Amino acid sequence: MKAFSYENPIDGLQLKDLPVPEPDDDSVLIEVKAAGICHSDCHIVSGHGDDYIAKKPIVLGHEVAGMIKTLGRNVSGFQIGDAVTLALLMHPVSERVSGAYVGLSFDGGYGQYVVAPQKILVKIPEGISFAQAAVATDALATSYHAVVGEGSARPGLTMGVVGLGGLGMHGLQFACLKGSTVYGFDVNEAKFDQAKSYGTKDCFTSLDDATNADIAFDVIVDFVGHSTTTSTAIKAVKPGGKVVTVGLASSDVTIPSNTGSGYILKGLTIVGSIGASMQDLKDVLTLLAEGAIKPELTEVSFEEIPETIKRLAEGTVTGRVWTDPSKSVN
Repeated sequence: MKAFSYENPIDGLQLKDLPVPEPDDDSVLIEVKAAGICHSDCHIVSGHGDDYIAKKPIVLGHEVAGMIKTLGRNVSGFQIGDAVTLALLMHPVSERVSGAYVGLSFDGGYGQYVVAPQKILVKIPEGISFAQAAVATDALATSYHAVVGEGSARPGLTMGVVGLGGLGMHGLQFACLKGSTVYGFDVNEAKFDQAKSYGTKDCFTSLDDATNADIAFDVIVDFVGHSTTTSTAIKAVKPGGKVVTVGLASSDVTIPSNTGSGYILKGLTIVGSIGASMQDLKDVLTLLAEGAIKPELTEVSFEEIPETIKRLAEGTVTGRVWTDPSKSVN
């Protein structure tokens, strides 16, 4: 099969011919019909995200959906031909499934086939495309957990969403769906019209602008994770509020503590949010099936994966990009 393998940042992603993997008794073989191309892979390919992966070389791609081709002898509740997606179970933290992260601990969706354990399989509901199901596992479920699970989006709550990329734009939609008063923040003003179309009250290029407008934030969700965005969020959120950090732009973040705008004197809660729970994913799939949320999806050819990751790193991609490895040239 064709697959993009990663071993080191010098060589980057290498297109290789690899054997089709065989499932063990508790796993299934899946023909990949959609693989989301995620910004997290930019960190890995650059060499800054080696902590994310459990082996080298590895076929990346952790947003995966496809069709079951072979069943392990102990697998039950699934059949050959079932359309499935693969959950990235990060919550509850105490119950994380060791070694069960597609594209991170075992070979992932940047190949024509993937073997996955039954414990992370989720059937795709009727009316949801493979592409929607693939991005639901991370881009949607991760933002849902951050905004709803950690940020407690609800009516009467004022929330700021920092970074209107793939994660942030979806997080903003979830916050609006839950009835929160939502403000969006991004350095790229071209994203503001789209954000407002989802029900965002207003958008700014800086949290400082919102602070000057006397907006009191109960919660700010930082989908960028740069030292500047996180520290500014701490200053901007109201006393007793919460800052949810999701983005990984900076490896180290310096935050204000004992000044008047610091988190100690303001009595803030600061929480890191990564991934989602099985229930988060099921909630997102339900919203997709109902048409309550419609991710902006762009398909690229399988061969364009390396170039797409480069464009993601440069910040020139809008929405979520996906590919269908089953269409790759043999």
